Amino acid sequence: MSDNSKLVAEKRTDFGKGAARKIRRAGNIPAVMYGHGTDPVHISLPGHDTMMALKQANALLTIVIDGNEQLALAKDVQRDPIKPVIDHVDLVVVRKGEKVTVDVPVHVEGEAAAETVVTLDHNTLQVEVPATDIPENVVVSVEGFEAGTQVLASAVELPEGATLVTDAEALVVNVTAAITAEALEAELAEAEAEAGIEREESEEGAATEAGEGEAAEAETASAEGDEA
Repeated sequence: MSDNSKLVAEKRTDFGKGAARKIRRAGNIPAVMYGHGTDPVHISLPGHDTMMALKQANALLTIVIDGNEQLALAKDVQRDPIKPVIDHVDLVVVRKGEKVTVDVPVHVEGEAAAETVVTLDHNTLQVEVPATDIPENVVVSVEGFEAGTQVLASAVELPEGATLVTDAEALVVNVTAAITAEALEAELAEAEAEAGIEREESEEGAATEAGEGEAAEAETASAEGDEA
Protein backbone atom coordinates (compact mmCIF):
# COMPACT_ATOMS: atom_id res chain seq x y z
CA MET A 1 0.00 0.00 0.00
CA SER A 2 1.22 3.53 -0.76
CA ASP A 3 2.09 6.01 1.97
CA ASN A 4 -0.90 7.45 3.75
CA SER A 5 -2.16 10.88 2.77
CA LYS A 6 -1.75 13.80 5.16
CA LEU A 7 -4.72 16.16 5.50
CA VAL A 8 -4.64 19.33 7.59
CA ALA A 9 -8.04 19.71 9.27
CA GLU A 10 -9.71 22.46 11.25
CA LYS A 11 -11.95 21.91 14.24
CA ARG A 12 -15.48 23.23 13.78
CA THR A 13 -17.93 24.42 16.35
CA ASP A 14 -20.91 25.18 14.10
CA PHE A 15 -23.13 22.24 13.23
CA GLY A 16 -26.27 21.54 11.26
CA LYS A 17 -27.14 21.65 7.57
CA GLY A 18 -26.52 25.37 7.28
CA ALA A 19 -23.02 25.11 8.73
CA ALA A 20 -22.24 22.12 6.49
CA ARG A 21 -23.35 24.02 3.39
CA LYS A 22 -21.16 26.94 4.39
CA ILE A 23 -18.15 24.61 4.71
CA ARG A 24 -18.81 23.08 1.29
CA ARG A 25 -19.21 26.50 -0.33
CA ALA A 26 -15.73 27.32 0.93
CA GLY A 27 -14.39 24.25 -0.92
CA ASN A 28 -14.02 22.09 2.18
CA ILE A 29 -15.70 18.90 3.44
CA PRO A 30 -17.39 18.50 6.84
CA ALA A 31 -16.27 15.38 8.71
CA VAL A 32 -16.37 13.71 12.11
CA MET A 33 -13.60 11.58 13.62
CA TYR A 34 -14.16 9.07 16.43
CA GLY A 35 -12.95 5.79 17.91
CA HIS A 36 -10.95 4.22 20.74
CA GLY A 37 -13.35 5.59 23.32
CA THR A 38 -12.64 9.21 22.46
CA ASP A 39 -15.31 11.85 22.04
CA PRO A 40 -16.23 12.58 18.41
CA VAL A 41 -14.24 15.44 16.91
CA HIS A 42 -16.02 17.53 14.26
CA ILE A 43 -13.62 18.84 11.66
CA SER A 44 -13.40 20.47 8.23
CA LEU A 45 -11.18 18.82 5.60
CA PRO A 46 -9.60 20.41 2.50
CA GLY A 47 -11.94 19.48 -0.37
CA HIS A 48 -9.61 18.73 -3.29
CA ASP A 49 -6.95 16.91 -1.27
CA THR A 50 -9.56 14.79 0.50
CA MET A 51 -11.27 13.79 -2.75
CA MET A 52 -7.93 12.77 -4.24
CA ALA A 53 -7.00 10.76 -1.13
CA LEU A 54 -10.34 8.93 -1.07
CA LYS A 55 -10.12 7.79 -4.68
CA GLN A 56 -8.36 4.72 -3.31
CA ALA A 57 -10.46 2.28 -1.32
CA ASN A 58 -9.54 1.92 2.38
CA ALA A 59 -7.14 4.84 2.20
CA LEU A 60 -5.17 5.38 5.41
CA LEU A 61 -5.16 9.08 6.27
CA THR A 62 -3.05 11.17 8.60
CA ILE A 63 -5.30 13.88 10.01
CA VAL A 64 -3.43 16.89 11.38
CA ILE A 65 -5.37 18.95 13.95
CA ASP A 66 -3.63 21.81 15.75
CA GLY A 67 -0.28 20.28 14.88
CA ASN A 68 -1.17 16.84 16.25
CA GLU A 69 -1.30 13.85 13.89
CA GLN A 70 -3.84 11.04 14.07
CA LEU A 71 -4.20 8.01 11.78
CA ALA A 72 -7.73 7.38 10.51
CA LEU A 73 -9.70 5.36 7.99
CA ALA A 74 -12.76 6.59 6.12
CA LYS A 75 -15.64 4.54 7.53
CA ASP A 76 -18.40 6.24 5.53
CA VAL A 77 -18.15 8.65 2.59
CA GLN A 78 -21.37 10.42 1.62
CA ARG A 79 -21.29 11.66 -1.96
CA ASP A 80 -23.61 14.04 -3.78
CA PRO A 81 -26.00 12.00 -6.00
CA ILE A 82 -25.56 14.40 -8.91
CA LYS A 83 -22.40 16.47 -8.57
CA PRO A 84 -18.91 14.86 -8.26
CA VAL A 85 -18.38 16.11 -4.70
CA ILE A 86 -18.23 14.62 -1.21
CA ASP A 87 -20.87 15.82 1.24
CA HIS A 88 -19.52 14.31 4.48
CA VAL A 89 -16.94 11.86 5.78
CA ASP A 90 -16.97 9.66 8.88
CA LEU A 91 -13.44 8.82 10.03
CA VAL A 92 -12.50 6.09 12.50
CA VAL A 93 -9.33 6.50 14.55
CA VAL A 94 -6.72 3.73 14.17
CA ARG A 95 -3.29 3.12 15.68
CA LYS A 96 -0.07 1.65 14.34
CA GLY A 97 0.04 -2.09 14.92
CA GLU A 98 -3.73 -2.29 15.21
CA LYS A 99 -5.66 -4.69 12.97
CA VAL A 100 -8.82 -3.57 11.17
CA THR A 101 -11.50 -5.37 9.17
CA VAL A 102 -12.00 -3.96 5.69
CA ASP A 103 -13.54 -4.92 2.34
CA VAL A 104 -10.79 -5.32 -0.25
CA PRO A 105 -11.63 -5.29 -4.00
CA VAL A 106 -11.06 -8.49 -6.00
CA HIS A 107 -9.14 -8.02 -9.26
CA VAL A 108 -9.35 -10.74 -11.95
CA GLU A 109 -6.47 -11.07 -14.39
CA GLY A 110 -5.49 -13.44 -17.19
CA GLU A 111 -7.43 -15.13 -20.00
CA ALA A 112 -9.56 -18.21 -19.38
CA ALA A 113 -9.87 -20.98 -21.99
CA ALA A 114 -11.65 -20.26 -25.26
CA GLU A 115 -15.47 -20.25 -25.31
CA THR A 116 -15.81 -19.62 -21.58
CA VAL A 117 -17.37 -16.87 -19.50
CA VAL A 118 -15.72 -15.61 -16.30
CA THR A 119 -18.13 -14.34 -13.64
CA LEU A 120 -17.02 -12.44 -10.55
CA ASP A 121 -19.48 -13.44 -7.83
CA HIS A 122 -17.77 -11.47 -5.02
CA ASN A 123 -16.44 -8.02 -5.93
CA THR A 124 -14.75 -7.70 -2.54
CA LEU A 125 -13.41 -9.92 0.22
CA GLN A 126 -13.57 -8.96 3.87
CA VAL A 127 -10.19 -9.38 5.54
CA GLU A 128 -8.49 -8.45 8.79
CA VAL A 129 -5.18 -6.69 8.20
CA PRO A 130 -2.82 -4.29 9.97
CA ALA A 131 -4.21 -0.75 9.67
CA THR A 132 -0.93 0.46 8.19
CA ASP A 133 -0.72 -2.30 5.58
CA ILE A 134 -4.12 -2.51 3.86
CA PRO A 135 -3.81 -3.96 0.32
CA GLU A 136 -5.32 -2.07 -2.60
CA ASN A 137 -6.80 -5.34 -3.88
CA VAL A 138 -6.41 -9.10 -4.00
CA VAL A 139 -5.70 -10.77 -7.35
CA VAL A 140 -7.26 -13.91 -8.82
CA SER A 141 -5.63 -15.28 -11.99
CA VAL A 142 -7.94 -17.20 -14.35
CA GLU A 143 -5.24 -17.87 -16.95
CA GLY A 144 -6.15 -21.02 -18.90
CA PHE A 145 -9.06 -21.94 -16.62
CA GLU A 146 -11.51 -24.37 -18.25
CA ALA A 147 -15.30 -24.27 -17.98
CA GLY A 148 -16.42 -25.64 -14.62
CA THR A 149 -13.55 -24.10 -12.67
CA GLN A 150 -14.56 -22.31 -9.47
CA VAL A 151 -12.43 -20.22 -7.13
CA LEU A 152 -13.58 -20.11 -3.50
CA ALA A 153 -12.60 -17.41 -1.03
CA SER A 154 -10.29 -19.86 0.77
CA ALA A 155 -8.26 -20.27 -2.45
CA VAL A 156 -7.58 -16.56 -2.94
CA GLU A 157 -4.01 -15.65 -2.08
CA LEU A 158 -3.93 -12.97 0.62
CA PRO A 159 -1.00 -10.69 1.47
CA GLU A 160 1.17 -11.57 4.44
CA GLY A 161 -0.48 -10.65 7.74
CA ALA A 162 -4.02 -10.72 6.31
CA THR A 163 -6.73 -13.05 7.63
CA LEU A 164 -9.85 -13.97 5.68
CA VAL A 165 -13.12 -12.91 7.34
CA THR A 166 -15.47 -13.71 4.44
CA ASP A 167 -16.88 -17.26 4.50
CA ALA A 168 -14.13 -19.55 3.19
CA GLU A 169 -16.69 -21.43 1.03
CA ALA A 170 -17.98 -18.27 -0.65
CA LEU A 171 -17.78 -18.46 -4.46
CA VAL A 172 -15.55 -15.68 -5.77
CA VAL A 173 -14.94 -16.55 -9.43
CA ASN A 174 -16.97 -18.93 -11.61
CA VAL A 175 -15.87 -20.08 -15.09
CA THR A 176 -18.67 -21.46 -17.28
CA ALA A 177 -19.05 -22.51 -20.91
CA ALA A 178 -20.10 -19.73 -23.26
CA ILE A 179 -23.57 -20.31 -24.70
CA THR A 180 -23.71 -20.59 -28.50
CA ALA A 181 -26.10 -18.53 -30.63
CA GLU A 182 -27.99 -21.73 -31.56
CA ALA A 183 -28.38 -22.77 -27.93
CA LEU A 184 -29.52 -19.27 -26.98
CA GLU A 185 -32.12 -19.31 -29.77
CA ALA A 186 -33.34 -22.72 -28.64
CA GLU A 187 -33.67 -21.59 -25.03
CA LEU A 188 -35.56 -18.47 -26.12
CA ALA A 189 -37.92 -20.50 -28.30
CA GLU A 190 -38.54 -22.96 -25.46
CA ALA A 191 -39.26 -20.14 -23.01
CA GLU A 192 -41.66 -18.51 -25.46
CA ALA A 193 -43.42 -21.82 -26.05
CA GLU A 194 -43.86 -22.36 -22.32
CA ALA A 195 -45.28 -18.85 -22.02
CA GLY A 196 -47.67 -19.46 -24.92
CA ILE A 197 -46.04 -16.83 -27.12
CA GLU A 198 -46.19 -17.38 -30.87
CA ARG A 199 -43.47 -15.79 -32.92
CA GLU A 200 -44.52 -13.55 -35.81
CA GLU A 201 -43.07 -14.32 -39.19
CA SER A 202 -40.43 -11.94 -40.43
CA GLU A 203 -41.35 -9.68 -43.33
CA GLU A 204 -38.80 -11.45 -45.50
CA GLY A 205 -40.24 -14.87 -44.66
CA ALA A 206 -43.80 -13.68 -45.23
CA ALA A 207 -42.84 -12.17 -48.57
CA THR A 208 -41.11 -15.40 -49.62
CA GLU A 209 -44.15 -17.48 -48.69
CA ALA A 210 -46.44 -15.03 -50.54
CA GLY A 211 -44.29 -15.28 -53.64
CA GLU A 212 -44.30 -19.06 -53.48
CA GLY A 213 -48.12 -19.00 -53.15
CA GLU A 214 -48.56 -16.79 -56.18
CA ALA A 215 -46.29 -19.02 -58.23
CA ALA A 216 -48.28 -22.09 -57.21
CA GLU A 217 -51.55 -20.40 -58.20
CA ALA A 218 -50.08 -19.45 -61.58
CA GLU A 219 -48.99 -23.04 -62.23
CA THR A 220 -52.45 -24.33 -61.29
CA ALA A 221 -54.14 -21.84 -63.63
CA SER A 222 -51.78 -22.80 -66.46
CA ALA A 223 -52.47 -26.52 -65.93
CA GLU A 224 -56.23 -25.92 -65.97
CA GLY A 225 -55.85 -23.93 -69.24
CA ASP A 226 -53.96 -26.77 -70.90
CA GLU A 227 -56.63 -29.24 -69.86
CA ALA A 228 -59.32 -27.01 -71.32
